Amino acid sequence: MSSDVTRAPASAGLRVAVAGGGLGGLCLAQGLRRAGIEVRVFERSAGRPQGYRLHIDTRAGQALEACLPPGLFELVLATAGQPGHAFSVLSRRLRVRHRTQGDPAAFSTSVDRGTLREILSRGLDDAISYDSEVTGFEAGADGVTVRLADGGTFRADVLVGADGVHSAVRRALVPSAPVEDTGTRVIYGKTPLDDAVRAHLPPALRDGFVAIVGGHVGLATGLVEFRQPPAEFGLRPAADYLMWGLSARLDRFPPLDGLGPAGLHAVARRKTRFWHRDVRALLGAATTDETFLVRVRSSVRIPAWLPSRVTLLGDAIHAMSPAGGSGANIALMDAANLTAALSGAGPEVVPAIAAYERSLRDYGFAAVEAARRRG
Repeated sequence: MSSDVTRAPASAGLRVAVAGGGLGGLCLAQGLRRAGIEVRVFERSAGRPQGYRLHIDTRAGQALEACLPPGLFELVLATAGQPGHAFSVLSRRLRVRHRTQGDPAAFSTSVDRGTLREILSRGLDDAISYDSEVTGFEAGADGVTVRLADGGTFRADVLVGADGVHSAVRRALVPSAPVEDTGTRVIYGKTPLDDAVRAHLPPALRDGFVAIVGGHVGLATGLVEFRQPPAEFGLRPAADYLMWGLSARLDRFPPLDGLGPAGLHAVARRKTRFWHRDVRALLGAATTDETFLVRVRSSVRIPAWLPSRVTLLGDAIHAMSPAGGSGANIALMDAANLTAALSGAGPEVVPAIAAYERSLRDYGFAAVEAARRRG
């Protein structure tokens, strides 16, 4: 936005600004709008990719059901992946080293990140300002003035930092909150599933998520096989695929800085050149230009901070390793919890945020520590 936005009263008496239009921020916006609370999301450009396949468990399922209109929640289920039933650890020669059977009664599925984000954006066209980045704020007893990168401002009752691991809102609100580089790097890739590729899928991969361990390098793999094609619902077309992520400590990789997709793909193939031929075939058939690098960062538990009209959710406060697949689930859980807190706040906004943050610190940092151990 290029100019100040004048304040207009909302039907529920609150106006909430959300920094960041990722999964958590969009889920929060849907929940707040469903509760009759005015919301504006400020989302900078699409930026770098963050991944393809996400595991969605009971925490996220309940959060999505609580925040989304029924039709959108049904759309999430319709376009989810076929459910998995097990988690397997294989050697690089594809011998089974460990297998855990899933609970058939638990909610567990996979989704395509892009498809889920598109669903979460539905109906919010008038609430999302794209190419608009929150750079700071000034909070007072009666509201928050949100500062934007283009020099504009926005006046709100509450500001929520859902702006990821490099959160500008966190840096201003809790400057003592560290985010550490774990020293792990992940090269992510995507392999379209056609008949030739399917012939190379290990049997364990057809049953659920698979981790392949090869010395100091690990390969996480998971299928996305849509229950119904997203295009049938007016969403962007997406075909079934295999997501893979090759991870290792930084010193186990050659220099990665400056490598483009083709260079990163070449590193992944080189690191697995002595692995089972099916693994080599799966990586070799990847869409090269969709390969990208992630530097794994992790938050550190911190003491309580003074509650105010500014708060945080998702990676902005509890960034974690992808090991265990909890990051997106916890962010969506944050969104549902904050929606409930603000919906029932009345004039007591700050006490409601304080209660949300007490709970957030407990379960959020517990998930960070569990992901660190698993990683």
